Parts: sequence; structure tokens; C-alpha cells
Amino acid sequence: MSQTDMKRQLSDPASDATDSEDMEEDDEYANYYYDNTDDLDIDKPKKTDDPEYFEYTILQTEDAERLLNEEVERLCSELKMSPSLAKMLLHVGQWQGEDIIERYQQDQRKLLTESNVSCPKEMKEDSLVGSSPGCPVCAECYPRDKFMGLTCGHLFCPHCWDMHFRFQIEQGITMGIECMGQKCKILVPEDFLYSVLKDSKLRDRFSKLCFMDLIKGHPKLRFCPGPNCSVIIHAKEPRAKKVECSVCKSTFCFRCGIEYHAPTDCDVIKKWLTKCADDSETANYISAHTKDCPSCHVCIEKSAGCNHMQCSKCKFDFCWMCLGDWKSHGSEYYECSRYKENPNIANESVLVQAREALKKYLFYFERWENHAKSLQLEEQTLQKITSRINVKVMENEGTWIDWQYLQNAAALLKKCRYTLQYTYPYAYYMDKGGRKQLFEYQQAQLEAEVENLSWKVERAEITHRGDLENQMDIAEKRRQTLLKDFLEV
Repeated sequence: MSQTDMKRQLSDPASDATDSEDMEEDDEYANYYYDNTDDLDIDKPKKTDDPEYFEYTILQTEDAERLLNEEVERLCSELKMSPSLAKMLLHVGQWQGEDIIERYQQDQRKLLTESNVSCPKEMKEDSLVGSSPGCPVCAECYPRDKFMGLTCGHLFCPHCWDMHFRFQIEQGITMGIECMGQKCKILVPEDFLYSVLKDSKLRDRFSKLCFMDLIKGHPKLRFCPGPNCSVIIHAKEPRAKKVECSVCKSTFCFRCGIEYHAPTDCDVIKKWLTKCADDSETANYISAHTKDCPSCHVCIEKSAGCNHMQCSKCKFDFCWMCLGDWKSHGSEYYECSRYKENPNIANESVLVQAREALKKYLFYFERWENHAKSLQLEEQTLQKITSRINVKVMENEGTWIDWQYLQNAAALLKKCRYTLQYTYPYAYYMDKGGRKQLFEYQQAQLEAEVENLSWKVERAEITHRGDLENQMDIAEKRRQTLLKDFLEV
């Protein structure tokens, strides 16, 4: 198959043929994209080929406890220390056992000091010599051997320690409980706390909260954020990859725990979400669901996910986002997705620059928000497809297996549009240059094929199965290519 033939096959099936001038204009990017393409038939990606592939294990609470205990026991065995101290060192050192062992063997005291950890071996009665009979907190007098303290030398009565622990636990603090001494950062090990705290309910609460803190502090473990889900995810590497809980079906990013956001990385998506929340009032005007047809000006409501709109009155095909003629969206570069900056903005006044910055943000936010709404509408489309399949099966028009491709198409559309939505925060924060141009090109290609797929899915009754499945292959190939080039590894 020639380069030109391949381009024609990948163009928008609903649009007119792309003219040769447009094809030549983007030869540089087209060559990049199709260098490794031999066939448009796309099998499911192999583990080694899928940029989103991620190995992880679903654990229950007892499994996670066993894993933590094994790491604690290993440190105890290597360094001949108490489990309480080993657990504290691992938590402070982010569970980097090898590094902790090496540093401990080089300079034990330096590691403990830098970690603000007390060594139980030094907590003996002979270390309390010279203490005052009056407690520094309550001023009550006790026999000298009743005072308790850590390696920092700050000594208090058991009653004050007990009250201190009660207050900290009620505030949800466990592994971060510090000595009561003024400005003292020495952390309290759990064996010291258990030797003081007698309330069984508080001891149980401490144990549960402590376990949660240990999981949250472990780079290879993460609680599933699903509602009322007790599942814990264990991964070999703490990467920003997609996790799907097999129990509650929640999907999220393993590294940051929020909604999966490829290709945007964790820090960027947090900035973007914060900015959207801060500027939500400024962007309120975007939330309207109606626009005027650019041809006959009749008011049109967007009731489906596809951005390829057709006016019911004049039958004009246009783009919901830019209101341009849809025929222009079948060209090799889907200009609607690319923001055109003012090349002379650096020479403009501060006010003009501020307006340009707002214009740029609104451009990306509008597309981000639009794809989010399209996802919601396409979920309704999936439900309609399921209902139609049920009717057909009941009327003996084929079996569930015969119509399964329609559900597969709707599911793939959701997957591709989800990725497309998260390309906009990525593009917003990208620096100018060749890499951004390449990203915008691939983003535009994905956007065009997603809209083609959406158009066909919404008209599944009249779409030929082979045509629909071919469009699914093309859309997924676009998505995979973009992620391979830009997803954080």
C-alpha cells in the first residue's frame, strides 16, 4: 500500500476526500507516524507493546500486613534491632530497606539522629539519672524512677505521656507522634506508646491508624480510593500507571491515587485541576449546552457525545467546538484542537498579555470540559445500544455474540475519548517547540478519529460492521501511538 493510499484510507470516512495539497503539507508528520505501519489490522497490544501495561497485585488487609511484617523482620534480622525501631526507620526512610541497612552499618547514630528516631536500647533507667522530681507539664512530683522519656532526655510523668498519646491518636496521628519536649522532633516508637497507653479502645485505634499510615507511606502500596473498598494495591514500581480495582471497579493512577490521567503526569494534572477549581467562575459561560447553527442560526442542543453536528433544519455539518465546516476537519491536520498563540504577545501590554493568557486557558478548558460531557453522553449511548441489543436478541435477530461488536465499539470510544480529554492539560503546560508540534499533530489525528468513531457508534444501526471495526482499529492505533511517544514511563 502506498503512502498516499494509506492516508486516504485513514481520512474521515464521512468527509470529502482530502485534496493533495493538504496531504503534501503534512508529509513530515505523516512519515513519522507511519514509519512502522505495515497493516491496518490491529491486534490487542502485547504486554511489551502497550504503553499503559502495568503489573500490580490486589491485596486484602491481611496480605498487606504480612508483606509489611516481612520487610520489618528482614531489617530486624539484618541489624539486630527491635521491630518497633525497624518499623519506624522503614516508615521514615520510605521503605528503602537496602539504603537503610547500608546507612545504619556506616553510621548508626547519624541515621537515627537524621531520622528523629529513638533507639530503645538507650531507654533504660540509668539514662534517667538527674531528672527533676517535678513533671515539666503538670508539675506533679513523682519518684525519680517513675519518669519516662526518649533518647532526647525530655522526661515526663506517665499520666502526661498518656494524655499526650490520647490527644494525638484522637487527632489521627500515629507514626508522627513526637516527644512532648519544646521543639523536640524525636518520634515516639510504638513499643514506648504501648507501655504507657492502657485504654484498649485507643490501642486498637492506634493500631488501625498506624497500619493506614504505613500503607500510605509505602511507595509500592496504595489503598483503592473506591468508596468503602478495603483493597490494597501492590506494585513492583511506583509508576503513574492505570490501576483497576477488581472489587469495586474504580480506576485510578497508582502514583498519585487520583483519576487516571495519561498522558498528563501527576504534578501537571494537580496544577490543572487546581487551576480549573480556582477559575471555575470565569469559565462558567462555557457550560451552555446550546449553540446556533453557523449556517441557518437555529438553536441546537448537544444531546450526544460526538462533536460532528448536523443541523436538523438545514442539514449543515459542522464542528461543535469551533463551529467550522466539518469537511475541513477531514484534512490531515485537525486545526480545531491546536491553540494559535499571538506571535507578538511578548511586546504587548500587561493587560493584553493577561487577556491572552485567559484566552489560552479558556481554549483548553473548553475542550477539556467538552470531552468530559461527551463521555457522559456516550455512556447514555452505550446504555441505548445495550437496550437495542436486548430487543434484537428477543426478536431472534441474532445472538448476544453477534451484536457484541457494538458494545466493544462504544467501550473503545469511551477509552479513546478519555485519553483525548487528558491531552488538553498536557498541551496547555507544554513548552513551545518541535515536541509540542508533534504532540499537537498526534492529538489532532486522535481527535479526528475519535469523532469519526463517535459518529459511527451513534449511527450503529446503519453502520456496516466491517467499517465500524476498521474505525475502531484506526482510533486505537492513534491513541496507542500518542501514548507511546508521550506517556511518562
